[in-house]
Amino acid sequence: MSSNKEILLVNRPNDRKIGSHLFETREQSIPSPGEGEILIKQTYMSLDPAMLGWMSEDRESYIPPVELGEVMRSSGVGEVIESNNPDFSVGDKVMGMTGWREYLVSNGEGFNKLQPGVTEEMALCVFALPGLTATTGLYNFGEPKEGETLVVTGAAGSVGSIVGQLAKADGLRVIGVVGSDEKADWIVNELGFDGAVNYKTDDLEAKLTELTPDKIDVFFENTGGPIQQHIFNRMNTHGRIVVCGMIADYQSENPAPGPNWIPLIKKRINVRGFAMPDHWGEVPQLIAKLSPYVQQGKIQYRSHMVEGIESAVEGLQMLFSGDNKGKMIVKL
Repeated sequence: MSSNKEILLVNRPNDRKIGSHLFETREQSIPSPGEGEILIKQTYMSLDPAMLGWMSEDRESYIPPVELGEVMRSSGVGEVIESNNPDFSVGDKVMGMTGWREYLVSNGEGFNKLQPGVTEEMALCVFALPGLTATTGLYNFGEPKEGETLVVTGAAGSVGSIVGQLAKADGLRVIGVVGSDEKADWIVNELGFDGAVNYKTDDLEAKLTELTPDKIDVFFENTGGPIQQHIFNRMNTHGRIVVCGMIADYQSENPAPGPNWIPLIKKRINVRGFAMPDHWGEVPQLIAKLSPYVQQGKIQYRSHMVEGIESAVEGLQMLFSGDNKGKMIVKL
């Protein structure tokens, strides 16, 4: 049997830069499952913006950081190749928190079987963290209503693209903020968004004014950056701002300044930050909410795959530079 390759976190990204100096590869024997355990061969691994936070030594965050010397944290999909657990059979495809490694042993807790017809790619693009995050933020806190206008940043990303499609399916006007003309074309002409703002080339204030004639009711924030203030200025009374991520500021030593809070009072705007670990208990309900949209063909997705576990570092760099075109996935 081949060896088990793992990638450990050995340094903190104190300079906020992702690189090979943060990690170390280790090869060891493939573990054997004990009583009540399963052996999983990981086949696809998810790369997500939250990883930079997981690598940082922030003890006050929503989840403890990865300790130095530990396997880097991630979710993934794999196949059960040995089972001593009656709830799992050899050949089952499962999804859960796997880490940057080729094989792992688990008691099965936190792992869910992929349903028939759900591919590994679909599982990670839609039913894993991206889809659960989009569904939680939009419906628990965004409270979308037919006829309203929603603006989502990071609109071509794994979370933002699902947020926009869900809102569009519910009858909202949807505007997406992206970083290239190719991404703008994708969200408008393939996903059905009503318009797109290229934050790198457009006049932000003029473009937002043009695309949001009735101003903005729901702002789903994934990126931060200068455009945040322009969107904030166009919020309607009783608007809702859902703060999911700030990827533009994660690697910046000088994050963009936040907006003036006086309009929050005048317009009675609700601002809510959230993180998925607070909502793991809602996963069955979230999947039940999301599934009909997928079954009806209302949710499209695309992935950007790199191959081999050691390409995870390169993939993470692409994610933070914005060079990826779709959900970042490592194929093992």
